[in-house]
Amino acid sequence: MVRPCFLVIDREYAASISTRKLVIETAKFNVLTAYSAIEALETLKLFPNVTGVVLDSGIRDIGCCQLTESIKQFDPDLPIVIISAQDGHKCDHANHVLQSFDPARLLAVLQHIVPAQTALIDAQDAQLSESQP
Repeated sequence: MVRPCFLVIDREYAASISTRKLVIETAKFNVLTAYSAIEALETLKLFPNVTGVVLDSGIRDIGCCQLTESIKQFDPDLPIVIISAQDGHKCDHANHVLQSFDPARLLAVLQHIVPAQTALIDAQDAQLSESQP
């Protein structure tokens, strides 16, 4: 099984890693992380086969709408999930907008994007649980 891989574009904070990366990895998905829009676009060039993009709408070096447009020019079918505050950005090219920082809601959206892989991961987890003493 090839696990889904999401590119997380998150704001960078001193001496920390993306908490969204950790949340997504709990679902046993793979994660690439970019801490700026420019880094995200370069990462997409290096890793063009990502499953989807999770974008913090607060990225500042390129506006959210411009960044989502650039991503869609790169791959029009690539799902983009925008995470923003309740009164946050609504980017034109996003496939999903979460106006919440709730980790469970983010995982539900990502699992909806890749239902077959999610089912395989869940089945493998169940099998592993049954085989442990």
